[in-house]
Amino acid sequence: MEFRHVPVLFDECMENLKIKPDGVYVDGTLGGGGHAFGIGERLSEKGLLIGIDRDQDALGAAGKRLEPLKCRKLLVQSTYAEIKSVLEQNGIEGIDGALLDIGVSSYQLDNSERGFSYMQDAPLDMRMNRDDSFSAYDVVNTYSRKELNEIIKNYGEERWASRIAEFIVNRRKDGPIESTGQLVDVIKAAIPASARREGPHPAKRTFQAIRIEVNGELDQLRDAVDEFCDVLNPGGRLCIITFHSLEDRIVKEAFNRRLSPCTCPPEFPVCVCGKVSDAVKVTGKPIVSSEGELDENPRARSAKLRVIEKK
Repeated sequence: MEFRHVPVLFDECMENLKIKPDGVYVDGTLGGGGHAFGIGERLSEKGLLIGIDRDQDALGAAGKRLEPLKCRKLLVQSTYAEIKSVLEQNGIEGIDGALLDIGVSSYQLDNSERGFSYMQDAPLDMRMNRDDSFSAYDVVNTYSRKELNEIIKNYGEERWASRIAEFIVNRRKDGPIESTGQLVDVIKAAIPASARREGPHPAKRTFQAIRIEVNGELDQLRDAVDEFCDVLNPGGRLCIITFHSLEDRIVKEAFNRRLSPCTCPPEFPVCVCGKVSDAVKVTGKPIVSSEGELDENPRARSAKLRVIEKK
């Protein structure tokens, strides 16, 4: 299957990165290379484009897509949270900008065999790195009712989390749940018919929650914001696209901590901790997709872009 990627908020990202032709830029979620190609087009032969992805399929496909670019290129199989290690291993001291497009790629959703989609029947998988041993099958078939309830409620923000967890555990008594189709049937049975008729697909939030758990997405994001801010050169910018409130909240809070790092109690008349901000606010409210983009790419509807700049 062709690894395709529809880059969300493309023009907004290119504008906010303020790309210098001879700079060093990182796409920490390379995917199909849509955003990366845009960055690379704006770099000269002296510029360096670093692409990071945990999915080997993404690296292979993006590598071919990026071949025509004249800039230098470095593609690495890793997670974006390991940015400091990636730079250190390649003798790079700092970067002039970075982009993170959080979540699952269009290819992973559309490729049924990867098990990310609730719209196609496939083995329960959801691993972004297929070399990992832990998969959605393990979450669904080994987690306790309490554990399932917690991740579906917290990561999926699903009001019927408790019932879904109960139905999953009861269904497992007849044998393991092995496919996405079987899991969708369990979820549909757990959610009352009246609730299923409203809002998104009834399995959307549960699948999101399991995917986040399998890939440790929120923990990585929490670590990555500061890691990227640390390695930005003065004037460098970090652009992060999120797709649901959990991710956006993490980025917003991390940016605010970077902008206002003082840890002194509010009642102190002056700061005594000595922590001074090394960042500048670029976006207050997040940037969202235009109506034109939404007409062409409905998956952009929940996308939010936040940007911060290093002093």
